Amino acid sequence: MKKYKTLLFDLDDTLLDFGATENAALHKLFAEQQIELTPEIKAYYKKLNDRLWQEFELGKMEREEVVNSRFTLLFEHYGLHVDGAALEGRYRTFLSEGHHLIEGAVELMQDIYEQFDLYVVTNGESKTQYKRLKDSGLERYFKDVFISEEVGHQKPTKEFFDYVFSKIEPFNRESTLIVGDSLTADVTGGYNAGIDTCWINIRGKQNNSKVIPTYEIKKLDELYRILNIEK
Repeated sequence: MKKYKTLLFDLDDTLLDFGATENAALHKLFAEQQIELTPEIKAYYKKLNDRLWQEFELGKMEREEVVNSRFTLLFEHYGLHVDGAALEGRYRTFLSEGHHLIEGAVELMQDIYEQFDLYVVTNGESKTQYKRLKDSGLERYFKDVFISEEVGHQKPTKEFFDYVFSKIEPFNRESTLIVGDSLTADVTGGYNAGIDTCWINIRGKQNNSKVIPTYEIKKLDELYRILNIEK
């Protein structure tokens, strides 16, 4: 098994359960607006939101366009006119309050942080991500945190990874592994940056992309084998 030293971890749906956090935030937002969040509305929001973020990851939309338009587009679909930016602000507040953990995340960090150099690499808003990372108790395990809003570029761009690599000393591509749930942001981004990739595929998605991850796992504890350490 290959020997790694530097581990880059995505945050949402890799270490933190963004789905649970998102669900709680949406319920709070809709309750505040006195609108019932039905399964149909939730499903439409997810489809819309996924499409917008994919456009962002492909460089076709700016981040601000995504976050300030999604609630406008959602409510327009149901014939309602709202201040999308204002709703986004409230949603962000509720989102920052959530720090649900992926099963095994804390245990994994406790077991590996003294043997490896750990870093967070995530797309998102700095204020929200830092708060969730701190509240979850994971912050102390990482040497540094790289968030797209601060970097000025997002995964999977070359510029994002070049920035991260420039801040890690010493840095060696051969001993670096990125772990993340997104085939676009994490696996394609890591592949194009010349490092090994580990796709955490908790929900059993089909890989319809052209990139093949170095490893594919369904649970975090499968990393012990890849890292060649005992659990």
